[in-house]
Amino acid sequence: MTVRVAVLDDYQRVAATFADWSSLGPDVEVSYFHEHLGDPGAIVKALQEFDVVCLMRERTVLDADMISGLPRLRLIVTTGMVNASLDIAGASAHGVVVSGTDVSGPETAEHAWLLIAMLLNGLLSDIEGVRSGGWQTGVGRRLAGSTVGLLGLGNLGSQIAAYARSFGMNLLAWSQNVTDERAQERGAERAASLNDLFERSDIVSVHLKLSPRSRGLVAAEQLGLLGPDGYLVNTSRGPIVREPDLIEALRTGAIAGAALDTFDLEPLPADHPFRTEPRAIITPHTAYVSRESYIGMYGQTVEDIAAWLGGAPLRQLR
Repeated sequence: MTVRVAVLDDYQRVAATFADWSSLGPDVEVSYFHEHLGDPGAIVKALQEFDVVCLMRERTVLDADMISGLPRLRLIVTTGMVNASLDIAGASAHGVVVSGTDVSGPETAEHAWLLIAMLLNGLLSDIEGVRSGGWQTGVGRRLAGSTVGLLGLGNLGSQIAAYARSFGMNLLAWSQNVTDERAQERGAERAASLNDLFERSDIVSVHLKLSPRSRGLVAAEQLGLLGPDGYLVNTSRGPIVREPDLIEALRTGAIAGAALDTFDLEPLPADHPFRTEPRAIITPHTAYVSRESYIGMYGQTVEDIAAWLGGAPLRQLR
């Protein structure tokens, strides 16, 4: 019997090249979906005949109701060991095994740091100015001596802190969990509050996990405190920042600019205001993407499928 595998959201059409899917054997048929499948009904319809579904991070939602509508589904593999868009308990209740991949690297922190540098140096206006026939259209700011506010000081926030220190920048940090001791260990000062962080920072970089207490945490009040010379970077999760408030702050110049890699709705709709906002640098949720990360993620995805076929699933999520 042929085992049918669906690899979802292969936007860049590279999944087939970053792992040896043929190693799964002649009885395994792999299909690659290059476009997002859309709403839940379309997803369930498209996946009716598949035994295995492979998710790239949180690009596609699979909840319990959707899983119940997939009669052949027996294995879900998600890249990463956490996926907020996947109902793992619902999968287990329907007898579906869920495996993850355990690949970590510096990509997201590197991406966030590049966005910080681009915003403060005014590189976006310079690049676009030259391409449109102009020359020296703006004046950037010095990184050394500027203040970076880190909203979250976990693994990623700590990496940004190290980069910022090497450039001679001042560091503030805040979250519900950041202590004075942890901030000091990272060379930062703990801000007294969320508002204090935004009021005293030249640029704020978001590094929180999305949760009920972080959803909508950054709103018009905080953006107003950041002010017309301040910048926001979000490579974490879009809903941490209230999108309508951010759109308005950029439109009116309440903040100087933003660099965003994550959004409330992905892929970002073609007519979304962020796509044409001159104060924003927009990247398509690729902060974690590199050749190296994809080799690891897709390689372990193949390992997970092979292990499941052999009756000994790897890296199970519960």
